[in-house]
Formats: sequence, structure tokens, C-alpha cells
Amino acid sequence: MAGSAHAAVDAARRERARRASAGTVPNRAMRPLAAVAAAFTLAQLLLVRPGMGLGWDETVYVSQVSGHIPAAFFSAPRARGVSLLVAPVAAWSSSTALLRVYLAVLSGLALFLALRAWRGLFPVRVLALAGALFASLWVTLFYGPQAMPNYWVAVGALTAVACFLRARADRADRAALWGLAASGALMAWMRPVDAVWVTVPLLVLGLLRRPWRPPLVLLAGLAAGAAEWVIEAYVDYGGLARRLSDASAIQGGLGFHFAVVDQVRSLGGRALCRPCTGALPHPAVTAWWFVLPVFAVLGLVVAVRARRTAPTLLPLACAATAAIPYLFMIGYAAPRFLLPAYALSAIPVAGALVHLVTAPARARRPVALTLVALGLAAHLAVQLAVLVPTVARTTAAHRDWSRTAATLHGLGVRPPCLLTGHEAIPVAFYAGCSSAATNGHNANSTAQDIARTARHTPVATLVPAGSRPPGYARRWPSVPLDGLRLYYAVPEAGS
Repeated sequence: MAGSAHAAVDAARRERARRASAGTVPNRAMRPLAAVAAAFTLAQLLLVRPGMGLGWDETVYVSQVSGHIPAAFFSAPRARGVSLLVAPVAAWSSSTALLRVYLAVLSGLALFLALRAWRGLFPVRVLALAGALFASLWVTLFYGPQAMPNYWVAVGALTAVACFLRARADRADRAALWGLAASGALMAWMRPVDAVWVTVPLLVLGLLRRPWRPPLVLLAGLAAGAAEWVIEAYVDYGGLARRLSDASAIQGGLGFHFAVVDQVRSLGGRALCRPCTGALPHPAVTAWWFVLPVFAVLGLVVAVRARRTAPTLLPLACAATAAIPYLFMIGYAAPRFLLPAYALSAIPVAGALVHLVTAPARARRPVALTLVALGLAAHLAVQLAVLVPTVARTTAAHRDWSRTAATLHGLGVRPPCLLTGHEAIPVAFYAGCSSAATNGHNANSTAQDIARTARHTPVATLVPAGSRPPGYARRWPSVPLDGLRLYYAVPEAGS
């Protein structure tokens, strides 16, 4: 009896050793990661109002697959990934609240899977802390439930680096290869150019040192994800080179632009800092941004001493290449652009914080734990202090668009209809109209076409107060509207 008990204990020990050598852990050990992901989803639902309304870019992506709204003009830099992501809801429902809930749940699940991909590379407590650090950023919480691509590039990048490391360590790890291909496709599906920047260190390392299978699988995933974008470039944009050129022009012309200060300005809750002027946020709001690279480097030092350099150095290298274009190559800023860099940096930062708590002598551990806990509490307070007013301000702006749409309906500009002028794309979405522009990055029509449309379809144009309306609208009736002038033409029935 005792012999069989000892045999069972030995078998259990051998099984744990086998799992550890294979880079896997029991499912119950993943509960902290599941808890972090669940808390992330719940925080989105509580703090980012499901009824916040859709933003400008969101209306473009959602309109492509909506069963209720005409598709807005799709400019060169955009990719179809977000549209396909929201299609299961947007194709049959116009409920923004339902879409927010769907995306919040999906983003929480994606975070769990991305963290789980790192099993065996770092202790679970490090992964759970890394997930909490990334998920608690106001920008992560703000964009997690939105129909925007940057969060999905971030979780794709986090998964890709982990699967790449696992595939190099164990050539028989088929799950890692599949995960590498899927994460590469996800990133390219969302933002093809960003996917290339993120994966440069992986591809360089993979092509310089065997095994070569992981980088080839990653390239296949990137190609699969970007295929639609490339094909569309030749069908609708005059070729790949032309689409890249147009995308660069829309972003102000890619080249050397020192946008670091612009990114700091955006940390106060500015969704788009273009032009990026004005005072910098309070130092308490931006302190975490400057502390982050310090702890990332400390995490690398700890990893080198522990002879675990690659799992820490590689995500840092990918974070750096992901950030380069948005810190040094465009002349404006948006905090969401750096989400992939934040996600990748979270792993080494968490490793550094865990080391600070566990490395000191036993007598000094309570002091270290207290300091780290106070720092994390202050960090969370700052993120909430930025998130709450940002959500309120954004909600108010979206309600303005909704009120403008109601005014249009009251004047007889109802679907099917056409809207041009100031903020025509989002207002048209709220009104159920098509949108058109004769110049600028979203130009998709001519003045003659718009004038012809007005003969048989309700058309309206929004013009800033004090500005002259376009030629086709100068004889139309108009009304003042929140600092704008609304010109409209409603043909008589049967005309």
C-alpha cells in the first residue's frame, strides 16, 4: 500500500517535470491569467461606457460591414481586419452597446491567450503582473472595446514573440508554430505596415540563426494576413507602391519627425494630437511613461544575470521597432499607436518588479513590497484620472454628432441621403447617409456629381460658421448649428 503511494507521488513528480521541460503548466496555474483577463473585460464594461457612441475611425470600419449604414470612403492606410472583426455583430445589429460588449469580451479573451502563450518562459506571477500592467493603462482600457486595430496588433505581437521563442526552443512544438502563423496573420490583417515593424527583430534573428522554420512560418502568416490589403492595392489604389505612397501622404509624409514630445502631450487623454500643440500634461500623469523604459532595462539586467536573456531581450527589441515609426517618423501622435510597444514591454517590466520584491533579504522584503505596492496604486490612480474624463469628453463629442443627425432628419435629410463638408463621415454614419468629399484625403466625388445627386436625393453640407459654402450649395436653404452652418437640399417627392 505504502509502495503504491510512493509510486504515485513519484509519477506525479515525473509528470510535473515533464510539463516543465515541455514548457507547459497545469490548467489551474493559468487561473491568475484568466483572472487578469476577466478583470480587464469587467473594467472595460464599467469604465468605458457601452453607449459611448462610435468615433470617426470606428464609423469607417463598421460601415464597411454594416447592414444599416452605407460604406464610408476607405482610405489607403486602412486595412479590413477591424471590419471583419466586428462583422458578426455589425452585420445584423446597429446597437453600439452590443458591439462594445462583444469587443470587451473578445479583447479579454485575446489578452488571456496572449499571456498564456508565454507559459514556461516566465513564472505565472510575472505574466499575471505583466497582463495587469498592460490592461490597467488608460489607453488599453479605452481602446480595448473600440473598433480600432491597435489593440489587436498589440496582443498579436505579444503572442508572436512568445510563440517564436517556444518554436525555437522546441522544434516539435506545433502549437507554437500555429500560434506564430495566426498572430502574424492577425497583425497584418489589422495593420500590415505595423506588423512588419513589430516583427523585424524576429525575422532578422530567425534568418541569421537556425532553426529557420519559425521565421518562415511567421512570414507565411504575415503574407496571409496582408494578402487582401495587397490585392486591394492593385484593384482600387493603383498598385502597392501607390497605396504606400498615398498612405504616407495621409500621415503627413513619412520621414524624420521627432514625435516623442507629441506622444507625451497625448498622454493626458488626447485621442488624436494633430496638430500636437499646447501645454504638456502634469508630470504626475506622464511619470509612468518615463519610468517604463527604466524598469524594462532593469528587467533585462535581471534576465541576463539569471541567464534568461532571450525571452526578455526579444520582446524589448520588438517593442523598440514597433515604437520607432511613431516616435521618429510621423509628425503627430495618438496614444493608441504605442499599444504594441506597451504590451511587449510589460513582460520585462513585470520581471523587474517581481525581482525587486523577491530578491532582497527577508528582513527588507516588506519594505520593497510596500514601495512597489504604493507605486502600483499611484499608477492605477493616474490611469483612472485620465480615463474617466476622456470617456466623458468622447461621449459628449459623439452625442454632438447624434444631435446633428437628428437635426438633419428634422429638415428632411433622411436615408437615402448624402452628406458632405465638416466631419461628414461620422455625422453621415449617425444619420444613416452616404458621405462624399471633393478634396482632401477622403476625396471620392466631384462637385458636379454632388449637384446631380441633389436633384433626386436629399443632400446636406456642413460648413464652419463664417466660411463660404461650396458652389453647389450656395443657393440652398441653411440653418445655424453648433458653430456650423448646415446647407441642405431636399427634392420634392417624385422629382
